[in-house]
Amino acid sequence: MRVALATADSDEQLVSRAVSDLVRRTHFPVAFGGLQRAGAVHVSAIVGARTHSIDGLVVEAARGLGGRALVEKRPRMALDYRRARSITHDYDRAILGEGISTLFAVPIMVSGQARGVIYCGSWSESPVGDVVARPALGVADELATELRVREEVERRVSRLPAGGSHGLVPAAREELRETYAELRSIAAAVQDGSLKERLAHLERRLAALSREEPAAPAESDVRLTPRETDVLACAALGATNSEIGATLHLKEATVKSYLASAMGKLDASTRHAAVMKARRAGILP
Repeated sequence: MRVALATADSDEQLVSRAVSDLVRRTHFPVAFGGLQRAGAVHVSAIVGARTHSIDGLVVEAARGLGGRALVEKRPRMALDYRRARSITHDYDRAILGEGISTLFAVPIMVSGQARGVIYCGSWSESPVGDVVARPALGVADELATELRVREEVERRVSRLPAGGSHGLVPAAREELRETYAELRSIAAAVQDGSLKERLAHLERRLAALSREEPAAPAESDVRLTPRETDVLACAALGATNSEIGATLHLKEATVKSYLASAMGKLDASTRHAAVMKARRAGILP
């Protein structure tokens, strides 16, 4: 069985959102990008272009500015693209056809592999200092995080046995719970609000996968804070307070406080009982 957890966000939609963010956060007028397939970056999203010269652009590895960024796994910049000597000019028709002078290319690094490239550019020479570089790197990192998390979740869920969420064998159910706890710990470190919400969407889908019985009315009304959920998700795996603190970068006393608060909201006298009630409420898988 393969469960599609991110049907609302295809690869192209994720890249499109990142490219839009690139224009908004760097204030460069044009941005574009795409993911790698068969050794080449296929540009699938373009924002701010005045012509159609970039449409359908395919950038081969090591060719042009983006191709170098892809193989070198680091950002590349051409302040004066037309005269740049450190790159091949295979794509001059597309880039110069759009009138781009300064171009900045950032690889999308997922688990040490370059998965694609996003670009931002201007029609005049514009130095790429921290004001541009920092947000551009941030956008690339957020896209990489989302791709990595989604792929890991889908990889694990694809290993579940046929038959859906009901009647999961213990090993499969444990796999779901480990994935959920890992996803919570990743999301806790993300600062971007829109990315946190998209990760939260994945979390809700995971929690729903293993829910087998409806919650009691009182349980359905329970609302845990994100940190209370984080701590309870780790506790569900049998982690000690010390281990939970190390995973979530919290003090042990803070972990105890969150656990006590979650137990109080769930009207549970032990962490085990709190986990059981949270699962019935659909808060945890």
